[in-house]
Amino acid sequence: MSTDLFCEIIAGERPATLVHEDEVAVSFLDARPLFKGHVLVVPRTHVETLTDLADVGPFFGRVRAVARAVEAGLGAAGTFVAMNNRVSQSVPHLHVHVVPRNFKDGLRGFFWPRTKYASPEEARDYAGRVAGALDAG
Repeated sequence: MSTDLFCEIIAGERPATLVHEDEVAVSFLDARPLFKGHVLVVPRTHVETLTDLADVGPFFGRVRAVARAVEAGLGAAGTFVAMNNRVSQSVPHLHVHVVPRNFKDGLRGFFWPRTKYASPEEARDYAGRVAGALDAG
């Protein structure tokens, strides 16, 4: 089995602030978020790129649900949903970024500022808000 940072998070060998997990995908906060509440959705099975993913539908159903939950749970006006395949892919494990967006939030083009959570408690609060909205449907 291939081991990378995301495989270690999925296996519980590395800490992450989880938002949701099931048999298809694991969702957790990005450690270096564009904006607070930035979630990564990764397939539970190790695949490197979208073209390696055998069953796209269930995985993107999870991405859609997380995008909806980020908006509802954080009161965001929308989301930015993105994925790299190999080029600019910082971890060689398929992952989709779901970033909360608001009008005039300062995100322009591809020069993205990164932010930090003030504490693990703040990170858990953001994860809990998204998870609560995900559970609410």
